[in-house]
Amino acid sequence: MAIRIQTKQLQHVVANAFINANVNEEDAHIAADVLVHANLRGVDSHGVMRVEHYLKRIAAGGLKTNPQSTIKQMTPSTAVYDADHGLGHPASKKAMDHAIQLAKNNGIGAVAVQNSSHCGALSYFVQQAAHSNVIGIAMSQTDKAVVPFGGKAPFFGTNPIAFGFPAEAEKPVILDFATSEAAFGKILNAQASGNSIPANWGVDKKGKTTTNPNEVAYLLPFGGAKGYGLAMVVEIFSALLTASAFGPHVTKMYGDYDQYRRLGHFFIAIDTEAFAPAVSFPTQIDQMVRELRQVPPADGFSQVLAPGDPEANTYETRQKEGIPLPKDVWTFIESQQSGAKSSQDS
Repeated sequence: MAIRIQTKQLQHVVANAFINANVNEEDAHIAADVLVHANLRGVDSHGVMRVEHYLKRIAAGGLKTNPQSTIKQMTPSTAVYDADHGLGHPASKKAMDHAIQLAKNNGIGAVAVQNSSHCGALSYFVQQAAHSNVIGIAMSQTDKAVVPFGGKAPFFGTNPIAFGFPAEAEKPVILDFATSEAAFGKILNAQASGNSIPANWGVDKKGKTTTNPNEVAYLLPFGGAKGYGLAMVVEIFSALLTASAFGPHVTKMYGDYDQYRRLGHFFIAIDTEAFAPAVSFPTQIDQMVRELRQVPPADGFSQVLAPGDPEANTYETRQKEGIPLPKDVWTFIESQQSGAKSSQDS
């Protein structure tokens, strides 16, 4: 059974759940904002259903609630952000903030994040860049879950990558995808809802494809060798450039709750005016998006959509009508905020 919760109420309750778990208030509110952002875009697998997991890891000691994060400037346009094993959401937002400032100063900025944890939907961070009128690129490693092309055992994670491009009158173009055919969170969402899954999402322990989300042991890369190759690229940026563990050496997300995950992320911001200052990049994005939508649709389609259009449409609908949540997810989150104090209470 699903119920609808208004955006501000959900953000408030999720933040209080983190604060009640002793997460510092700034990080709690950022984490809540990132998670609710995913729900608003219809990416429920990366939304507030994950709160229970984060609280479990905090309670076990695998996440710091008051990390002493630092930024080390390496060159005028590059930096390393040490998240000190705190929540990945605030670490990533702050890293992208820094990358944006570097881009404004130097044309391009790149920030590698180390000693982090799961950071949620990457679309949040590239949208953050696009709203600052720069191009944003984000990527992150995850623990092994996807079998490499031609293999039977997993090596890389779902290893998502995202791009955000600023527009003028149109909404920013946001493209965020896992290098697996489906993010593992979608498997969890299917388990929670009791739905079956497409046969190309994952395999069981014997390597056989399955439509039962409860039987999935490993995921499959999208596009065969292409998705597998892109997963390796994301791993190189996220793990090797951040001096983090890679592939099978990464601490599990679901398991080893008392251990720090030591994940790496990578963020890039690009100031478009550093390349073609006489041409309005956001205006060109507007033109491209509008012309794409005018392409005659194929049979079975009502309109050609630009990347990010479906999520943007869902965002608008859910802002108006509320965010649908399984009742048990809402009940759990609401139960965790008891006694918390936030800025709205003071």
